[in-house]
Amino acid sequence: MTANPILLQKKYARIIEQFSEKENLSLDDALSFFYHSEIYRLISEGVSDLHCMSDEYLTEELISEYKEKN
Repeated sequence: MTANPILLQKKYARIIEQFSEKENLSLDDALSFFYHSEIYRLISEGVSDLHCMSDEYLTEELISEYKEKN
């Protein structure tokens, strides 16, 4: 079963906002990185029910990916 697309969009927005704040990035830069990230791909494909994880957990995973790539 996949997540509700409207709820996913809201979750993405919260994750992007937290990521932007924690990494001191503009919202545009955070948005761009998020939508090209592995974590986004996994969430959007419903892998391992990642969409059920907390926003904080997913933000930390995104930060880890960001630091590995930069």
